[in-house]
Amino acid sequence: MNSPTTSHPRQLQRTPRQAVVVRALQAVVPAHALLWQAEDTVPYECDGLTAYRERPLVVVLPESEDQVAAVLKVCHGLSVPVVARGAGTGLSGGAMPHALGVTLSLAKFNRIVEIDTRSRTAVVQAGVRNLAISEAAAPLGLYYAPDPSSQIACTIGGNVAENSGGVHCLKYGLTLHNVLAVRGFTVEGEPITFGGDALDGPGLDLLPLVIGSEGMLAVTTEVTVRLVPRPLLARCIMASFDDVRKAGDAVASVIAAGIIPAGLEMMDKPMTAAVEDFVHAGYDLDAEAILLCESDGTPEEVAEEVGRMSEVLRNCGATAIAVSRDEAERLRFWSGRKNAFPASGRISPDYMCMDSTIPRKNLADILLAIQAMEKKYRLRCANVFHAGDGNLHPLILFDANDPDQLHRCEQFGADILETSVAMGGTVTGEHGVGVEKLNSMCVQFSAEENAQMFGVKRAFDTNALLNPGKVIPTLQRCAEYGRMLVRAGRIAHPELPRF
Repeated sequence: MNSPTTSHPRQLQRTPRQAVVVRALQAVVPAHALLWQAEDTVPYECDGLTAYRERPLVVVLPESEDQVAAVLKVCHGLSVPVVARGAGTGLSGGAMPHALGVTLSLAKFNRIVEIDTRSRTAVVQAGVRNLAISEAAAPLGLYYAPDPSSQIACTIGGNVAENSGGVHCLKYGLTLHNVLAVRGFTVEGEPITFGGDALDGPGLDLLPLVIGSEGMLAVTTEVTVRLVPRPLLARCIMASFDDVRKAGDAVASVIAAGIIPAGLEMMDKPMTAAVEDFVHAGYDLDAEAILLCESDGTPEEVAEEVGRMSEVLRNCGATAIAVSRDEAERLRFWSGRKNAFPASGRISPDYMCMDSTIPRKNLADILLAIQAMEKKYRLRCANVFHAGDGNLHPLILFDANDPDQLHRCEQFGADILETSVAMGGTVTGEHGVGVEKLNSMCVQFSAEENAQMFGVKRAFDTNALLNPGKVIPTLQRCAEYGRMLVRAGRIAHPELPRF
């Protein structure tokens, strides 16, 4: 794990630089769009990963694309780093400010430009909330499928940066599969568009490159998303298991049966206890794990699929199966899963949410490994998974005011990520690398692969001014991390392992 600055005294030597930057920005944006006093920049010092904090030199809240372009041109001319920020709900430190840079907030870009029912698309500004898109499209019988747990607050610009998913991503895909075009600006303040309305376009297909690029290649101001028709019916199965391995095997068996549920989520016993006390979703508190399996479509399709899934779950050892009887009960089943993070916040001063992926067949193996790690690092961990696509979200519970607990939490998280890689997975599924997973990137990727990623970064941002110091680890960092692993006895040779 990475350990960025956790304290943030305003150093006197920053003042002259700050004065130069503020004067230059005052020439291109209104005075009310600039924040630089310490008390005004505190709300921007971190994102959802609260363990790491840094106050920015200046915060800018532009109100138009012309202002965004002008701010970028000023910063580029002064060689000032820029960190784009949405709602700040990210969980990997991707929006953590640069101490000597500008935080560029897109909060005022909150307008839904157009909804086209014929093409089933919506054009929205980057600061529009994820859920607001579906709310606006609902009277037209449409909605935006990706639904992160933070959808009530997270913005579409942030979703593009992280390639966010959600509980229904198994059937409907991630942000990448539901976005047609991204418009924004390069680091030099030049307009740029990725993708378009056509199925194919001239030149390189760079849309998949910018989605998930964590604000390192361009600043997003407008997004064209794909809308889908609301299904006639949706039903959710809640299945209880007395053993986590049975639950993990059931996930693989559902997919092996040729069934692609609209959602397929897994929670372990500590997590169900936390959320049940919070939202009273009706979860089985005696179960070691529960699965939420949703089917949607026509009433006939749903009845047939629910029957097939229920049979598979029973054959895999489900001790109890409940099917939602109406829409209210379906939403109640999902309310627990959607509130897993705030529920964890009620039982612990802090938590750190991991985001690795593994093959579905290894779900039980990683859960059992995490249980062993709880004893090793003397910290609790509650688990919730996008089980259908093998995306883990273990929440490590700790107290950030205790430096030793923070250190053990970092080690615990790194162990989860690297164990996932050893099982054939990756260090991130949808939360991004940010500052949190820099060291673990050294384990997943070779020096040559990291160099190729740096090459892409340089092609868009030669001087590394957009969100610098994140996502791609340097050779020096990887070498230092390798030596640390040797000292810790986790590897025998300073060359980092390739699994």
